[in-house]
Amino acid sequence: MTKRTIVTMPGDGIGAHVLEQALRVLETVGFEADYVHADIGWEFWCSEGNPLPDRTLDLLKEHRLALFGAITSKPKDQAAAEINKELKDKGFVYYSPIVGLRQKFNLQLCIRPCRTYTGNPLNFIRRTSDGGFEEPVVDVVIFRQNTQGLYAGVEWTDPPENVRKAFESHKKFAAFKDVPGPELAISSRIFSWDACYFIAEKAFEYAQKHGYKSVTVCEKPNVIRETSGMMEAAAREAKKKYPDIDHWSTNIDAQMMWLTKNPETYGVILCGNMFGDIASDGFAGLTGGLGFALSGNIGEDCAVFEPTHGSAPKYADYDTSIVNPIAMVLSAAMMLDHIDELEKAKMIKDAIEEVIKDGKTRTYDMMKMTGRADVIEKGAASCEQMGDAIIAKIKVRV
Repeated sequence: MTKRTIVTMPGDGIGAHVLEQALRVLETVGFEADYVHADIGWEFWCSEGNPLPDRTLDLLKEHRLALFGAITSKPKDQAAAEINKELKDKGFVYYSPIVGLRQKFNLQLCIRPCRTYTGNPLNFIRRTSDGGFEEPVVDVVIFRQNTQGLYAGVEWTDPPENVRKAFESHKKFAAFKDVPGPELAISSRIFSWDACYFIAEKAFEYAQKHGYKSVTVCEKPNVIRETSGMMEAAAREAKKKYPDIDHWSTNIDAQMMWLTKNPETYGVILCGNMFGDIASDGFAGLTGGLGFALSGNIGEDCAVFEPTHGSAPKYADYDTSIVNPIAMVLSAAMMLDHIDELEKAKMIKDAIEEVIKDGKTRTYDMMKMTGRADVIEKGAASCEQMGDAIIAKIKVRV
């Protein structure tokens, strides 16, 4: 088998810490690859006016497979304030580099599994009618359309005249006709049929392949009639090929209620970009939090795998890293599944499951501690110690 080259993008904050543990685990299962570092993140925005340099894009164009750590993104005004002074007022505009990657490489399919692990003290529990408690098994996979919707970036403050006239052609814009341009901000939610149908078909295909009984479209078609309506229509069309898979629909607001009432009911959930982001974080909260939240951004011939947590800069400079690397390690296992290294991926996932079930090694979040530098002294495992525990379980199997 040809040795692969993986582009590694640590990014900001804790990204480097969690990525290091993932690479150690990949080495332990015998995955042989060349790793090439790529620059991405806030440092390069500040110093170059571009958080996603062309040299990084060139590496991804060549190798088409990447592991990504974490990113710091800030609102427009904060970004403008922090760019190096020699770059100010030079026309540089900050955009999220991970969103940029998704769009430049058409990584339109985002898959975010959310599942509970036996023994995880952070699992969701609920009260039973007799006053006791139960811990439902949650196994949900969010299919998020990754390149369109509100994240497409088609937006304006003080929209130009031609844009404003286009919006004024819609009768419902009458409520805004007297708003001065500098006081008006517009963000467009744009869906295309091809993108909606593509992700809907992939969701049903995944459900059938992995034994899920339902695909739930989680949108808001009663209010956002055109775009959410298109996703619903695409799902109905895709469903025709998969008669054994149920097609359900929930509104995003109702879903946030139902996910804490009966989360075990759901299988695959299909959403546009924004609602997929919301739903995946919501379900992640039931399965341990963002320390367990993995994802894959997948296109036709390129894929980037990342944890969904942020860069947590307040933890990045601790002498000993306290953060939970499991989401990053699971993202690496997801990469192995993607390239058909199924046995190695299973070894990683099994090892993580055993570590959690044993309960001997727990990071501060798993011990329900506040993230401070002294949590290690209080018995929490460091980022590296969690990596060590996963590796130890793998070595028993190798």
